[in-house]
Amino acid sequence: MVWLWVSGVMLLARFIIKVTTRLEGLENLPPGACIVAAQHQSSFETYRLFIDLAYPVFVMKRELTWIPFAGWYLGRAGLVPINRSSGPKALRKTLRAAQEALDAGNQLVIFPEGTRAPVGVVKEFKPGVAALYLHCDAPVIPLALDSGVLWGKSRILKLPGEIVFRFLPAIPKGLDREAFMVELRNRIEAATVALST
Repeated sequence: MVWLWVSGVMLLARFIIKVTTRLEGLENLPPGACIVAAQHQSSFETYRLFIDLAYPVFVMKRELTWIPFAGWYLGRAGLVPINRSSGPKALRKTLRAAQEALDAGNQLVIFPEGTRAPVGVVKEFKPGVAALYLHCDAPVIPLALDSGVLWGKSRILKLPGEIVFRFLPAIPKGLDREAFMVELRNRIEAATVALST
C-alpha cells in the first residue's frame, strides 16, 4: 500500500508539476544491506527513496506512526521508530530493530539531521547515525540531494525541474564516533555545494 501511494505521488509530481529525478552514484550502493545516511530538505526524498531503493526501511520518529492511516501503513512497512525522549533504552531498542532490518537484506534509511533543513543549511547531526555505524554490520552510504530547491520544507507551491540524488562512496569502517561524524558531515556538505553550482 505504501509503495502504491508513493508511486502515485511521484507520478503526479512528474506529469502535473513536471518534477523529475536524476540518480547519481548508484555504483556506490551495495547489492545487499546498507545504511543510507540521507540529507533531508523536504518530504520528496521520503517518497522517492521508497521507489529508488529495493527494500527501504526508514528510521523515523515514533510519532509518525500515530498519524491515522498513513502512520499505520508506515509501521506495517517496517518503519524503525525512534522515541527521542527515552534516552539509552530507546536507542538500544532502535539498534536491535535496525540490525534485524539489515539482517533481512534491507536498506536502512536515516536522516542524520533528524528534521528537514533549508537548502544550504546542514544542521547538527544527531547521535543515532553514529550509533548505527558503530553497532550495525553494514556500510554507511551518504546521500546528498537538492530537493529543497523545488520541493522545500515550507514551500506550498512546488516548482518544476530536476531533483538530483547523489549517492556517495561508503564511509570507511573503523572510525571512532567523532571521526565518523566529521567525515559524514564533510562529505554531505561538499556534495551539497557541488550540486548547487
